[in-house]
Amino acid sequence: MIQIDLPPLVKRLNLFSRQALEMAASECMSQQAAEITVSHVLIQMLAMPRSDLRVITRQGDIGMEELRQALTVENYTTARSADSYPAFSPMLVEWLKEGWLLASAEMQHSELRGGVLLLALLHSPLRYIPPAAARLLTGINRDRLQQDFVQWTQESAESVVPDADGKGAGTMTDASDTLLARYAKNMTADARNGRLDPVLCRDHEIDLMIDILCRRRKNNPVVVGEAGVGKSALIEGLALRIVAGQVPDKLKNTDIMTLDLGALQAGASVKGEFEKRFKGLMAEVISSPVPVILFIDEAHTLIGAGNQQGGLDISNLLKPALARGELKTIAATTWSEYKKYFEKDAALSRRFQLVKVSEPNAAEATIILRGLSAVYEQSHGVLIDDDALQAAATLSERYLSGRQLPDKAIDVLDTACARVAINLSSPPKQISALTTLSHQQEAEIRQLERELRIGLRTNTSRMTEVLVQYDETLTALDELEAAWHQQQTLVQEIIALRQQLLGMAEDDAASLPHVDAVEDTPPESEQDNTGAKLADEADREQPEETAETVSPVQRLAQLTAELDALHNDRLLVSPHVDKKQIAAVIAEWTGVPLNRLSQNEMSVITDLTKWLGDTIKGQDLAIASLHKHLLTARAD
Repeated sequence: MIQIDLPPLVKRLNLFSRQALEMAASECMSQQAAEITVSHVLIQMLAMPRSDLRVITRQGDIGMEELRQALTVENYTTARSADSYPAFSPMLVEWLKEGWLLASAEMQHSELRGGVLLLALLHSPLRYIPPAAARLLTGINRDRLQQDFVQWTQESAESVVPDADGKGAGTMTDASDTLLARYAKNMTADARNGRLDPVLCRDHEIDLMIDILCRRRKNNPVVVGEAGVGKSALIEGLALRIVAGQVPDKLKNTDIMTLDLGALQAGASVKGEFEKRFKGLMAEVISSPVPVILFIDEAHTLIGAGNQQGGLDISNLLKPALARGELKTIAATTWSEYKKYFEKDAALSRRFQLVKVSEPNAAEATIILRGLSAVYEQSHGVLIDDDALQAAATLSERYLSGRQLPDKAIDVLDTACARVAINLSSPPKQISALTTLSHQQEAEIRQLERELRIGLRTNTSRMTEVLVQYDETLTALDELEAAWHQQQTLVQEIIALRQQLLGMAEDDAASLPHVDAVEDTPPESEQDNTGAKLADEADREQPEETAETVSPVQRLAQLTAELDALHNDRLLVSPHVDKKQIAAVIAEWTGVPLNRLSQNEMSVITDLTKWLGDTIKGQDLAIASLHKHLLTARAD
């Protein structure tokens, strides 16, 4: 056993066991005993009505009074100490560790109860209690007690004691409380419920994963790529394909379970408990009636989980099942961690088939953003145009170094959407900045007035200067607020018209299937007459429909022109996310001036020779060579 702190172990005790431990400590203090032993705790458990120990000993035909006397023999032989508090004996700590390991790893209990402590004691009773008491407890069959634990303790009050979550402390036999349910999340269920985003431009990698998963043995892909390239999105794409039925028959009706490493490692302070949990999890995956694929994100944290001193490398538990093909696993990690943990272990690297995930280019990132645009439009309540998607991919690739596409482009787009949505309802940051400046000037004016009033200051030049600045700030603030309200009114009307047009388009699309659904086909003569009538009606109704349809479009164009004219002075509110908002986000993140971001790159490179020639004299050959290399680098 490794050394651990007692407080977390004591917190695992249920109400009965904790009370027994507290009463044993009080009894030892009154008896001036040097140590709190296992016998002290067992005596207090025997004194509790309907405790696990009393119920089990009654079913084992063991006299409680006889057992109490056998346990009391040890109490009189312990050393007396009047100068210090009693301490937990080493065997008591060992007993609690053994009990918690048995409760959490083998019996799947959330708390440590008296019956499980008795089971741990029966494994080697002479280690913990006097020989006379150990002989009495031999009447209890340990294997039978562990197998039929619920039946043996059904009359015990500890079976209905609620734990911290309000659940009983009994055995966790409910399907919703299995190891898979506690330590993994069903990604296929998320895809079925529409909680996953669409995955684009990753068909080749997903097909490669499907090929590996359909193998008979060594059917375990490991997805390797830099942070932000979309490794987890591959598994989400596979889950979406499974739900859509676009996978081979071997993978249909398969659940992809994402392993929660934090929950798996939490509370596993006792040596062997973490390994027991993982072995139980593997057994549930292998024996599951529904085929399960285990997804281990950041797999290097699990493979290296045994690197601590005294730990067991989890890869040694995985290797046999992975080699036989019993446990289908998808791992994901970065290149540096793959080389550190996987490549150095030849046996482990043979069991995992490498799937490389490279960074998409700007064109592919734009396609990915197009697939996600509807999700962000719904989340933020704004409209995103295609120029914004292209600008997010292109500008983030060019100016945001140290990060990968599509992650950085998605972050830029998300930030721009949030800003547009915020400005629709709250004042823009320009107004907030002027408001703060006016408050600062007011504070300075009050300070100067007080100093002038009491004679600390005689020169009024600074006072006059601040008053002029304050008036200018208020004037600018009033103009800015008026412009904001004007733009806000136009934007709200534009958004309403756009929603009206989109609603009309959806209604037209919904009515098309009903037009085609005709139950009976009339004769040809009737069809001709009907066609003529419909043509006449269409001719009569066409001007009215056109007037109704064109009117919102014309009004929308008029409002857009008015808003563009106002935006030439200052951009405060926008009806949608465009490339201007994307460029503003990039400019703030990188410090690159906004006018440089808005320039056409090819036109700048084309005119570079002329601009450099106006400044640098006598270096025409060097300028031409530099210009040639830049054109070559930017060529498609």
